[in-house]
Amino acid sequence: MSSSPVRPSVLTGIALVVTAMALFASLDTIAKLISTSLPLLMAIWFRYSFQAVVTTLVVVPRFGVAVLKTQHPRFQMLRGLLLVITSFFAFASLKYLPVAEFTAIGTLVPLVITLLAARLLGEQVSKLRWVLVFGGFAGAMLIIRPGGDNFIWPMLLPLGAVVTYSWFQLLTGHMVKTENPLTMHLYTGWVGTLVASLMLPFVWMNPTQTELGMLLLMGVLGTVGHYFLILAYTRSPASNLTPYLYAQIAFAMLGGWLVFSQVPDNWALAGIAVIAVCGVAGALLTNYESRVPGQLPVKTLET
Repeated sequence: MSSSPVRPSVLTGIALVVTAMALFASLDTIAKLISTSLPLLMAIWFRYSFQAVVTTLVVVPRFGVAVLKTQHPRFQMLRGLLLVITSFFAFASLKYLPVAEFTAIGTLVPLVITLLAARLLGEQVSKLRWVLVFGGFAGAMLIIRPGGDNFIWPMLLPLGAVVTYSWFQLLTGHMVKTENPLTMHLYTGWVGTLVASLMLPFVWMNPTQTELGMLLLMGVLGTVGHYFLILAYTRSPASNLTPYLYAQIAFAMLGGWLVFSQVPDNWALAGIAVIAVCGVAGALLTNYESRVPGQLPVKTLET
């Protein structure tokens, strides 16, 4: 029997995800570039304030102020704070690490969620998935290489981003059972803007026109990228789309090469390959487990 053709909606979802990954890789490349001349906090403030304002202008006129109603205001605050902390770790990482290596380590998030889900939620995790988890971390160690000649302590910063973002995702998974995703998206943007605004006066520098353009472009890339990602998940199940999230590594390598002339060394390339293989295998395993009666796949969520 011949295999059934892929539905057009699935192909659209895949195209949207790949486009979003290209936008996110571009954002990271610009963030690394801007970090050489402006405080990281300014980049974070522009990124969140742009998202908050644009989302509010689009969502509130359409759905009214009722979209701001939430059953868990404290969870909304915590979720927004976790994402701000993740952004601090991520932007600080990009100041020191090549974009490709940072992106590869960032894709460990689904594997960390596996650990947290097993530890805190009591979810069953197969032996094969544990192998993939440890394989992913082994790949990260090949990139970081603690004790190596090129090791500096900021190389550990991406692991901080991975941990805080994994907690963010687990909290998201809990909240989506009762909360409107648009409400969560609004609170995320405004909490990030508020937290960054409190510290902004202490680090503010007047940006040049070029720097201002780059900051605004970061806001556009982040907002449009997340919008495309949301559209993708309305057209296809997450299990079908997750393998294509790893396209961001390829785009990050391209950006690092074009803008900074950075090419990962052989050890880093090996680590990137190991992480990508384990991540894609984990996504395929999730897809398989979702089709097998009695199997409880580990949840992986995307924003």
